Amino acid sequence: MSGKKRMPMTDGYRTFLIVWGGQVVSIIGSSLTWFGISIWVFLDTGSITSLAIILLASQLPRTLLSPIAGTYVDRWDRRTSMILADAGSGAATLVMIALYLTGNLTLLSLGLIAAMSGVFQAFQMPAYQAATSLLVPKERYSQASGMIMLAEAMGNLVAPALGGIMIAIGGLGLLVAIDMVTFLIALVTLLIVRFPKPPVTKVGEASKGSVWFETKFGFLLIWNRRGLFWLLVYFATINLAFGAISPLITAYLLSITTASTMGIVFSLGATGMIAGSIVASAWRGVEHKVAAIVALGAVLGAAVGAVGVASTLPLIVLAIWVALFTVPIAGAFSQALWMRKIEPDIQGRVFAVRTAVASAPVPLSLILVGPLADRVFVPLMTGTSTLGLWLQGFFGTGLASAYGLFFASIGLFVVASSMVAWSVGALRHLERDIPDAAGLPTEIDEEVVEATVQHEPQV
Repeated sequence: MSGKKRMPMTDGYRTFLIVWGGQVVSIIGSSLTWFGISIWVFLDTGSITSLAIILLASQLPRTLLSPIAGTYVDRWDRRTSMILADAGSGAATLVMIALYLTGNLTLLSLGLIAAMSGVFQAFQMPAYQAATSLLVPKERYSQASGMIMLAEAMGNLVAPALGGIMIAIGGLGLLVAIDMVTFLIALVTLLIVRFPKPPVTKVGEASKGSVWFETKFGFLLIWNRRGLFWLLVYFATINLAFGAISPLITAYLLSITTASTMGIVFSLGATGMIAGSIVASAWRGVEHKVAAIVALGAVLGAAVGAVGVASTLPLIVLAIWVALFTVPIAGAFSQALWMRKIEPDIQGRVFAVRTAVASAPVPLSLILVGPLADRVFVPLMTGTSTLGLWLQGFFGTGLASAYGLFFASIGLFVVASSMVAWSVGALRHLERDIPDAAGLPTEIDEEVVEATVQHEPQV
């Protein structure tokens, strides 16, 4: 052997940064497109229900297919899975461009394209998360997860700021064309790197079988590791509440301001997610991550409730900022726990099951948000019922007040859910009761490695 120096972890982390950079660009492009679509659909129909249906078309295939997709992610090379997912999403975007340019883009075709994109996204995120656990030492999982959250935050910041301007310049077609280019950039970054293969563990060996058996194994493993199960239930509960926010915030802001001002509000609020993501990516986190997650969830609920009772746009922006600041930090802590507690060769299916269960309430929220807004909250805040008149004394009357009451209700629900979650002992003691998984990369002291290399016998 020669005296060539080893570079522990640096190659893997460099690969992570290259892939992360490509995903940042792709997420910004996709965020631009969906910001434009949200405005286009709502202004064309004036209906929260129509906007929710488009979002549902994207979310439902992802939720239903994720467990099976995760099983294939574990069987395939994870880089290949990400390439196929990005290529498929790019193809869906290409179809959207063609329909828009020919004047054939309708709500129906848009829903079908969103569903097609959702199918490919079912493969993308489990592969990305499982690959990250092999490229980054486990001591830095919170930071890497924070960087992934930062990518999403950058999309949320850039899309509203540039989306309105670009729609004015070139319409929805310009946003979709930019999205197509960003998909190509993400593909190039994946083509120039290689991912390490996950080590084979005893749990991974025991899980081998048919696709159905391996998929079911992911569910059973989470069920048996009860702390992770309750952590998943907690996030699913929060998603039940927050699944309604995307169409609701669009309707709420458009009821009190213009589309361009709404874009500014979104961008200013999104700086909170940027700040939170920077904190998460630069900080290894607290020792007791579960306690931090639940506390941040309660703050998130309080901030969302404040959006509904805020009396001016600056106060709404501040409430959105605080809410979005908590999201990436709590998400990074949660992701770090999952990456540490699950064996690397089964993370694809387990993470996919986790995604499916956590996001399963979102389609229900999207189905309910329109009828609840149009048939419950709006009549309540514009009518003359006893309860409505009493609530109008606090929130005012009209559409904006109805949507504000909806936000306040969501926030109260999340705060209460956080209090209940902390009462569950298995969740509270997750970090103590579930040991770290075998086979995960660890951070190596470079001085120790350097000394080892210097004393390595020359052959």
